Amino acid sequence: MKDILTAPFMGEMIRHTTNMYRLGYDERNGGNISLMLDESEVAPYLDTANVLRTIPTGFDAAVLAGKYFLVTGTGKYFKNVEVDPETNLGLIRIAPDGVTAELLWGYKDGGSFTSELPAHLMSHIARLSVDPENRVIMHCHPDYTLAMTGVHEMTERAVTRTLWQQMTESIVVFPEGVGVLPWMVCGTNAIGEATAEKMKQYRIVLWTLHGIYGCGRTMDEAFGLIETVEKAAKQYMIKAHLPQVNVITDADLLALTERFNLNYRKDFLDL
Repeated sequence: MKDILTAPFMGEMIRHTTNMYRLGYDERNGGNISLMLDESEVAPYLDTANVLRTIPTGFDAAVLAGKYFLVTGTGKYFKNVEVDPETNLGLIRIAPDGVTAELLWGYKDGGSFTSELPAHLMSHIARLSVDPENRVIMHCHPDYTLAMTGVHEMTERAVTRTLWQQMTESIVVFPEGVGVLPWMVCGTNAIGEATAEKMKQYRIVLWTLHGIYGCGRTMDEAFGLIETVEKAAKQYMIKAHLPQVNVITDADLLALTERFNLNYRKDFLDL
């Protein structure tokens, strides 16, 4: 067997968790990531028949039975993933019963996956129903997006329009807009179900006064979505109190959609 720490998927997870902590997106043990893997990616590094232990998932994910996931651990700090990945990460497989995760590697201190794994699994299911190539669910707490949810009207149309108007690339990167949820208790199936429902329409969901749920086909795509939303939110928070001399108009946004052939939320523009 090859050393799992040399696996490309492991390198991706380590790079992203380290970078997200550096950027302040995931303070303390805040935030979590799950990366869905194919057996062909895992088998060169692990004996997939060797189950170390089983852990209840807290959710019936039978539709994902047999799927492999690399998942950040509960109570773990992103800053520690780089120095001790085997403690702070785990590689699991969803058992045939759907309510059990089979641990194949990691959580070596006896720990477990993030408490938001049910929300992740629900969102994976939702995204796979509209994009069979989706593989990543990423949750974090970026400063300016959090601040924006405290002072801005929290409807999908209003938030999306504001983010689109902040910088040219916004509508290009997330033409479908962003989903929005009111404040809810985290770590519950209720917020997971609500997020998953939004994920059928949006690749980004804002949790008011909590953070962002993003998804993608790759780690780069999921992170790229999040950092673009955060950059736009930063622009808004920096200049919201100042007179707006130059703005991106709805006509400008329409021109961008035509230039880049975007499938965008037409009802989010006033035309």
